Amino acid sequence: MSCNSKDSLLKELGLINTAEVNYNLPVAKLVEIALARQEGILTSSGALRVETGKYTGRSPNDKYIVKDGDLTKRIWWGDVNKPVSEETFQNLYKRLAAYLQNRELFVFDGFACADTNYRYPIRFINELAWQNIFEQQLFITMEPDQQGKFKPFITVIVAPTFKADPKLDHTNSEAFIIIDFYRRIILIGGTHYAGEIKKSVFSALNYLLPQRNVLPMHCSANMGKEGDVALFFGLSGTGKTTLSADPERYLIGDDEHGWSPDGIFNLEGGCYAKCINLSREHEPQIWNAIRFGCVLENVGVDPRNLETDFNDNSLTENTRAAYPVEYISGAVIPGVAGHPKVILFLTADAFGVMPPVAKLTGEQIMYHFLQGYTSKLAGTERGITEPVATFSSCFGAPFLPLSPTVYAEMLKEKIDKHKTDVYLVNTGWSGGPYGIGKRIKLSYTRSIVRAAIKGDLNNVNYDKEPYFNLMIPQECPGVPREILNPVNTWEDREAFQKQAERLAKLFEDNYSNLKFTVIN
Repeated sequence: MSCNSKDSLLKELGLINTAEVNYNLPVAKLVEIALARQEGILTSSGALRVETGKYTGRSPNDKYIVKDGDLTKRIWWGDVNKPVSEETFQNLYKRLAAYLQNRELFVFDGFACADTNYRYPIRFINELAWQNIFEQQLFITMEPDQQGKFKPFITVIVAPTFKADPKLDHTNSEAFIIIDFYRRIILIGGTHYAGEIKKSVFSALNYLLPQRNVLPMHCSANMGKEGDVALFFGLSGTGKTTLSADPERYLIGDDEHGWSPDGIFNLEGGCYAKCINLSREHEPQIWNAIRFGCVLENVGVDPRNLETDFNDNSLTENTRAAYPVEYISGAVIPGVAGHPKVILFLTADAFGVMPPVAKLTGEQIMYHFLQGYTSKLAGTERGITEPVATFSSCFGAPFLPLSPTVYAEMLKEKIDKHKTDVYLVNTGWSGGPYGIGKRIKLSYTRSIVRAAIKGDLNNVNYDKEPYFNLMIPQECPGVPREILNPVNTWEDREAFQKQAERLAKLFEDNYSNLKFTVIN
């Protein structure tokens, strides 16, 4: 559907005099347009490959929320959620609207939340055709009989080539991601990185869903043949996508889910997989998903034969593939399932001292959830060039508009009610820190995950290690016994002790410095 600039749907938003507005074009047509506009190239697999320029990862220092009295009084203000005034937002919005005059626009009407009882209609308005493809692949598309009835609850306007003026717009840089909960509008500009679109919607859902007794979670999820559900919490690069894409189980979703009184559901309709060093051998499901309709960000391509080179990190370590969840064989459609039997907290420990697996109980669950320890991996955010130890509450602090205690208390209530087992799984280093030790083999981690899900770790003996009081199993099917306790993998036990004490101190300092405001 194509409309002129007087289309009332956009006129209500102050977007007038646009050259052409393309509504809900099919992916094939959008690919054709993106190629004609030289927004990307078609690879030998049929995937559309694009480059995002300066911004190849999220830019958390450029994210803001409009401060609007009563509506935002529960916001967890601080470094994560920086306020901007209504006046600042309005002035920037007017400049952006003027910039979009006489520019061709692409509109996609879709949904967040696979469970129709909690679904939110979202309208995406794009300057670039390829980002409209990205949204169609990442979110839930409407059925033909829903067209004409669509009324957006949230509107997302994305203009990558429009740059903010920090002095005029009171921003940190030319990039900006601004959420206005009162007007239910999200503005994104100055950055081509599509992850900002996905995560800004997730941030909005983290504000909206708790009001409906739904816990939003930064986790992947899969389901066994018996309907048993497993959740995988963790920041980018810890293995959420890789571990949940298990040929022996059915994928529900790779990154964001809600836990309602009825069970869990995918917040999205697609996957956004990190694909640096992707191989057919180790991640066959993701490999096979990279075909026509998939959008590749910053992946290396051989100009002679247009074949992808997933080992090429010349643009960034944070190369990405966006594709609909149905591209994964055996995916659960729609992405709705029961209550989780097992939860796994994933961490990529750059210190090399966390055990490959430990069982968490009681206060340990809340402690590690609120700490959210991992290592930021290269390329996930601007300025990160090698793994750095970090703490991110709820394994997703950058996306939490409310105090982490709100989400932690909801998680505790649900775990207690449904008697869910919780494990801490280290997908990071062993035998030494980053640069000396080696990353734990994916095959071992897969064996650990399968053992936890099957209940094999419920009937083994455990040892308590002295630095974090973690319970380490003495055996696990498919994993060498000697690597389960990380001290055994270090040649220098004294060096291990110093490294473990150092990390334990970082845990203590971080927890004592956490500033959580509980708001009733």
